[in-house]
Parts: sequence; C-alpha cells; structure tokens
Amino acid sequence: MVRVWDRVVRGFHWALVLSFAIAWFTPQSFEDIHHWAGYAAASLVVMRLVWGIVGTPYARFSQFVRDPATVLRYLVAILRGSEARYIGHNPAGGAMVIVLMAMMVSVAVTGWMQTTDAYFGVSWVEDAHSLAAHGLLALVLVHIGGVALASLRHNENLVRAMITGRKRKAAPADIA
Repeated sequence: MVRVWDRVVRGFHWALVLSFAIAWFTPQSFEDIHHWAGYAAASLVVMRLVWGIVGTPYARFSQFVRDPATVLRYLVAILRGSEARYIGHNPAGGAMVIVLMAMMVSVAVTGWMQTTDAYFGVSWVEDAHSLAAHGLLALVLVHIGGVALASLRHNENLVRAMITGRKRKAAPADIA
C-alpha cells in the first residue's frame, strides 16, 4: 500500500460532505445551521485551494488537473472499458474536483448574497442559489457513480482509500 491522500485532503473531503449534507437538509427549517454549514463549506473550499498549491504531491492541482483534451480521451477510454488506473486522481476525477469546487463556490456566493441588504428576497438570487445547489447535488451523484465505477473496474475500494489515505501500489500499467 502507498500513501496517496494526506490528512488535509481526507479531512477536507469528509468535512465538505458533512457541511453540504447539513446545508441540504436544513434549508429553511434551521436557517442559522444552514448558513453556518454554507460558511463552513466555503471556508473548506478556500483551504483546499491553498492546499492544492502548497500541499503534498497528490494534493496539488499540478498533479491532477489536466487539459480538456486529456479529460475527453479518458472519458472515451472509460466508455471503451480501457481506462488506465491512476494512483492519484484520474483525469475525469481531477476535472470533477474542479467542477465540484466551482459549483460549491457558486452555491456559497449566492447563499451569502441572500443575507445581504442588497439581495435579500431578490428572486433571481434565490433561484440561482437553488439551481446551483441542485446542480451540485447532481454532480455529487455523478461523482459517487464515478467512484463506484472506478472501484469496480480497478478492483480497488476508493471510499476506503479516502478514509485511510492508502491505495494499492502502482502496477507497471498504472499511472503514478
């Protein structure tokens, strides 16, 4: 086994899962909790952006953010059942990290806007927040599906890897 996901990455991931779940299930009934969960999620994304620059090798964006053509080739390889196993994020997973964080920022900003005098009660802001939150939920479901598919295809429990931080060592055909 090899250490891939450091404590910061794992803590970020599970804290973001928790904060999103809390925010999702407390939209109007527990407004203060909903707001604090949103602030926590936004703070986590800021922390992850910093860690993506200065963190450990597999945490750095330079390790897993790929150009769109590479992501597209990887998605085609998935459809053909011939995708490579990556020790860190594969190109599709790296793209999903960026898209999920961008959508979380969108949810957080539109949520925060609703707490300001300028945008409180403004319907387009409420609609944008709701649309972004539902879009984020859809992306989370795609992410879970991708994790399940990669786990099955590569005979590797990626959920366990995000808990322990460890993955199977690279085989000759794998990409470190």
